[in-house]
Amino acid sequence: MLYLLVVGLIAGWLTGKIMRGAGYGVIVDTVLGVVGAMVGGSIMYFLGFWGSGFIYSIVVAVLGSVILVVIVRALRRV
Repeated sequence: MLYLLVVGLIAGWLTGKIMRGAGYGVIVDTVLGVVGAMVGGSIMYFLGFWGSGFIYSIVVAVLGSVILVVIVRALRRV
């Protein structure tokens, strides 16, 4: 559980830096990172990529988080 929170926190922070936003706050950034890890993991599974380790988890979580932020920003504009 702690592992997932640490990965989510790092992924949320990195996503905030990548997406050029001020972020949504520590809690929301962490939630986006954790949910992004699930989204990214599902995408990688669907594409047939397998991996393990801390760095792989962060990269996949950031990928999923960036996708989530793009979707959230698109929905906020509507």
